[in-house]
Amino acid sequence: MAEQLTAEVAAFPLQTGRASMANDEHVALLKQGVAAWNAWRDENPDIGPDLSEAILGGPDLGGAGLSGANLFQADLSGAILVKANLDNADLSMAWLVPRVTPGPGGESIQNADFSGANLSGAQLILAKLDDANLSGAILVKANLSKARLNEAALNSTMLVNTDLTGADLTGCQVYGISVWGLKLEGAKQQNLIITPENEPEITVDNIEVAQFIYLLLHNQKIRDVIDTITSKAVLILGRFTEERKAVLDAIREELRRHDYLPILFDFDKPANRDVTATISLLARMARFVVADITDAKAIPQELNVIVPDLPSVPVQPLLLRESSEYGMFEH
Repeated sequence: MAEQLTAEVAAFPLQTGRASMANDEHVALLKQGVAAWNAWRDENPDIGPDLSEAILGGPDLGGAGLSGANLFQADLSGAILVKANLDNADLSMAWLVPRVTPGPGGESIQNADFSGANLSGAQLILAKLDDANLSGAILVKANLSKARLNEAALNSTMLVNTDLTGADLTGCQVYGISVWGLKLEGAKQQNLIITPENEPEITVDNIEVAQFIYLLLHNQKIRDVIDTITSKAVLILGRFTEERKAVLDAIREELRRHDYLPILFDFDKPANRDVTATISLLARMARFVVADITDAKAIPQELNVIVPDLPSVPVQPLLLRESSEYGMFEH
């Protein structure tokens, strides 16, 4: 096991040899043991411990009262933090990877309380965070690759550009979670609980759609929007040349009078995303498609995707009288 962890962490070199910016007295107190540390904190509740950039890897800090502590860039590699209280602590850029020598190591962070903690940029590679409380924590750009978070609390947690490659999120509580730009390749996402504790439990298997599913279930306006899009949207395809744009605008106005939601796609303007993928997505949402094939250019390619792939979506082609259909139109 030690050899395996050594190989896994090898790609993430530990930042050693740094000058400590921590309060030396606070570091010395912590190294005296959890009992002495907690007693000191009880006697000095108004002092915010400064352990920034301190090298604290290795000791047993299980049950330590580290709430509100400054642990910016601290090295906690292999530290045992079982049931430690780290709520509202600043652990941004901290290093919390498991130890690579025989011992509990990877189990060192189970049951820890990180609620409200700042873990921006923290290194939690391979960490075992089973049952840990990360509610309200900030995990912006944190590295949780191959971490295990079975049944961890991620309620109201901020995950932005967070690396969850290969992580195990089975059974996590994700009510109120904020997710943007995650790395999820190989991540295990099963039985994610999207409801708060006081509501019947609903689970999904995708963390990126969890908040959307909850909104869909509890927000009538969202449901109305979805219903409008799927029942009234009409995709209009055509060329926005001066002559043809007038025709497309007239079609749009007529559709509005019939209580449809027209969506126009302009092929003549440069696209900043894959055009075929965009058209396919819009067509999937449409009640039907109107395609002006007069002087067609890109439209044949798009219809070649829509018609075979979406047989349930009606397509109404339009052609200027006395114009010819483009080649392969019949096919």
